Order: sequence, then C-alpha cells, then structure tokens
Amino acid sequence: MAWLHTWVGLVVGWILFFVFVTGTAGYVDDEITRWMEPERPLPMQVLPEQSSQMLNQALTQLQTNAPADSKAWTITLPHQALNPRATHGLSIAWEEMSHPGQRGRRGGEELDPVTGQIQPETEPRATAGGTGLYRMHYALHYMPYPVAIWLVGICTMLMLLAVMTGVVTHKKIFTDFFTFRPGKGQRSWLDAHNIVSVMSLPFFLMITYTGLIFFMSFYMPTGREIMYGATEEGRQAYFQDIRQQKHDFLPVSMPQAPLSAMMHSAEQTWGKNSIASVHITHPADSQAYVELRRTSVTGVYWTRDETLRFNAIDGSAMKPDNTSNITGDTHRVLLALHEGAFAEWWLRWLYLISGLLGCAVIGTGLVLWTVKRRTHHQKRLSKATALSVSERFDAAGLRLVEILNAGTLAGLPLGLAAYFWANRLLPVTMADRAAWEFHALFLVWGWSFLYACWRPLKRAWLELLYLTAAAYGLIPVLNLLTTDRHLGVTVTHGDWGLAGFDLSMLGLAAIFIYIAVKMKRKWHIASLSKKTATPANLHTAGVNG
Repeated sequence: MAWLHTWVGLVVGWILFFVFVTGTAGYVDDEITRWMEPERPLPMQVLPEQSSQMLNQALTQLQTNAPADSKAWTITLPHQALNPRATHGLSIAWEEMSHPGQRGRRGGEELDPVTGQIQPETEPRATAGGTGLYRMHYALHYMPYPVAIWLVGICTMLMLLAVMTGVVTHKKIFTDFFTFRPGKGQRSWLDAHNIVSVMSLPFFLMITYTGLIFFMSFYMPTGREIMYGATEEGRQAYFQDIRQQKHDFLPVSMPQAPLSAMMHSAEQTWGKNSIASVHITHPADSQAYVELRRTSVTGVYWTRDETLRFNAIDGSAMKPDNTSNITGDTHRVLLALHEGAFAEWWLRWLYLISGLLGCAVIGTGLVLWTVKRRTHHQKRLSKATALSVSERFDAAGLRLVEILNAGTLAGLPLGLAAYFWANRLLPVTMADRAAWEFHALFLVWGWSFLYACWRPLKRAWLELLYLTAAAYGLIPVLNLLTTDRHLGVTVTHGDWGLAGFDLSMLGLAAIFIYIAVKMKRKWHIASLSKKTATPANLHTAGVNG
C-alpha cells in the first residue's frame, strides 16, 4: 500500500495542487469577483421597514418593463444570499415562456431601494473574477472541456485512492497526529504531512467523492440510461427530475391579494428581515401564486430555498409544490456538501481552512518524496566513484521533480497573485482583457519553472516564497493606489466581504513569509552542523531541511 500511496500521489500531485488552490479560491468567488469589479457600487444600507415600499415600487416596474407573456416575475430584496453567494440589492427579474425542455429568455433591472427607479447599468471592467477561478478547478484552462473534465476526474479518483491507502499505510496515523519533531529533515516533513492529513481527513474524503458526483452523468452514464433511457428524451427527463421543473405556465399578472399581508405572515414564521425574494408565477394546472423565499435555509441543500406560498388572488396560504424526488434530493445534498452553499460564516471559514490544509497535504507529500530520494541519492554519491546510467537517470528525474515542486508549490500562488495584479494594472478598455488576466497567471507560473531551473534550488525556493509574499502583501497597497474600494472605504462602510479580501491578502503574505523564514533557518542550521554549505552543493542539494 505504501508504494501505491506514494506513486499515486506523485503522478497526480501537481494537478491536484492546482485543483485545490483554484477550488479553495473559487469557494469565495463572489468576494473575489466583487473585488475585481471595483466599478460596482457598494451595497446601500436599507431599513427593514422599507420592505413593503420596495415591493410596491418593484411591482410597478415589473408591470412597465416585463414582457406581457412572462412566465414568472421575481423581486429580490436587499440581503446577503448563500447560494449563489452574493450581496443583493433591490432588483426585478422575469422569465419569458419557453419551449419544452428549455428555459425561457430572462431579463431584469437593478432598482434604487429608496426611489424605486431603475438604476443606470454599471459596466464593470471585463474580468473572469472569482468565477473564472472556480471554473478552472474542474475545467482547467487552454484545453477542450471534455478533456479537462476527464483529466480532473481521473486525478480526483486517484486522490481518493491516495487518501484510502494513506490511512491503511499509516496504522498509527491518529497517534502520529500528536507527534511533530521539528528540525529532523525527512521525519519532520512526514510528521507535517500526517498532521495536516488527519486534521481534515473527513473533508478530503467528502470533497473528493462529491467532486466526482458533480459529473456523475458524464463519468458514469449507464445508471442514468438504465433508469431514463439512452435517448435525448430520457436525458431531458433526468435533468428535469434534478431541477424538479415539470409545469406548463400561463402569463403572470399583478397579484390581487396585498403582498404586505403575505410578508407579515412570513415574518411571523421566520422572524424579522428574513425574506430574500418574492416569486410570482401561474402554473397552467393551478392557481397563480406568490412564493416568498427565506434569506437563509436550515439543512444541507444546494439550490432549494425555504419558501412559503400564498394564493395570488385571495392571499390564502397554499401547500408547497411537492415535487421532491430521491434523484434530485440526493444530487442536491451531495452538491451542497461539495460547495458548502449552506454554510454560515463560521462554517465557511472551516471550509476555507480545510481547503488550505488540502493544499498543504499535497505540498508536503510532494516535498517528502524528494527529501527521501535526495537522501538516498546523496548516500550513493558518497560511496560511488562514478554513477551508472540508471543512477544518472534517477538523478535527472529527482531534479525534475524538485523543479516541478518549486515551480508549482511556490510558483502557482505567485501566478494567482499576478492574476489579481493584472486586474488592477491592465487597461480597462483593453481587448480580451479577461483572457489576459489568465495569461498573466500562467505566464508568471511558467516563469517560476524557468527560475527554478536557473537558480540553485534552495535559493529558488526562498526567493520565490519571498516574491510571493511581497506580491500578496502589496495587493492592498495596489488597490489603494488604483481604486476607491480600499480598506479605508470598505471597513468604514462595513463591507467586510470586500475588506476581507484585502485582509486575506495580508494574511497569505504572512504565511509565505513564515514558511520562507522557517525554511531558511532550518537550512542554515543544517549547513552549520554539517559544514557543507558551499555554492556547489547549494545547486545540487534538495529540499531536505
């Protein structure tokens, strides 16, 4: 099992590190997107007692602007949503009638919560934002979508295998959790690998398995085809069961019952300031209804909201549409676990920290492999007068892995920082601007590999880590110099989503400085004790401190 754990982890380690870094960043995609679109206005503070007034103003705007054959009207009140996670202002939206198996055209407008007038459309700079990072953690970049999905799926399956074999291999893994021996070279790296692995072992099992579930119909279509048939009609029926959308609709119109009474009833059930949106629609086989959706949900769900439904004619309470089925419910729960869409702020931080620990597990595992091989290689060098062909091949392979480790473990975070720098430095009117933000990420990442090839390995590690720390630490300064959405504004306004981004950049800078200082200190102590710190072996020595 040990060899299987070792080689499975090594072969897919660099891709998995990329997936974990971009996936962890993608978990806070809304905050990242807001930071990368500084032209968008800050959320307005709205008093709760204004809700009824805002609803009436929004209904008036829907009557004026929505198409006459709209299938549904939606009014979104100012609130902080969980899924999709975003800060919402007052807005209206509509969906037009659609053909079977398709969704209708959609439209909408942002409204001023005080006057109810349509706000001028904000045109933020072109950027992929946090959504681009989220998409990269499963679709990668610069390759066809199906190829990327299969590649990530294979790597995810192998990661699940690596986690299982790691538990089997380390019989005392939970005992080792309380053991850390600093300054012991290979032993220290193994202790660190064990500690971070055990700390978030349940998270790794959950995140890898549910990641595969995301594309289960892509990887394993047989089950779907047996249940629904291999035809296009069967495929549509499968996705309709997941979405739970099986109604025909009539054009929607202004509710005759007052919305204020419905809101009062909902607040008696949920509490004050708990209504996120109002949805109005008219199924062809029943009465038109008004559905109030709650700002937060109880339970592990991905796209289901807690709702209350009222008759649009007389305002009487109605039973919710019970279209629940095991296919949709199972799918939603597993997706919710993967994305943490239901999480409150404290659980979001736990998800985020677990994602960072996942990066640490992969990173320490990759470094541990080179430390063990470097130790064996140095022992053979001390005994042999000349290296055989196989030994030279092993040495070249070891050097390649060490370069890949430095270029990925230190270079990818540097590339991610370059992604944020490019957002602020590229001209706002530049053609293909969003694409060039990605190009900046990969160009800097590629440069990191070249830098690790050119510089002595230990120096490359330290210099890349210091450069990464500086890149993250200066992002709040860059933000201050280029926009009016800096910490002085966001903290004063109480916008902790935007402020949290800048503060997190400072936190990441501190982490990379800490890692660099610790590595430099260990290498310095090791060189003094062995009396071997010369320019020649700085070039050949691996990360073995």
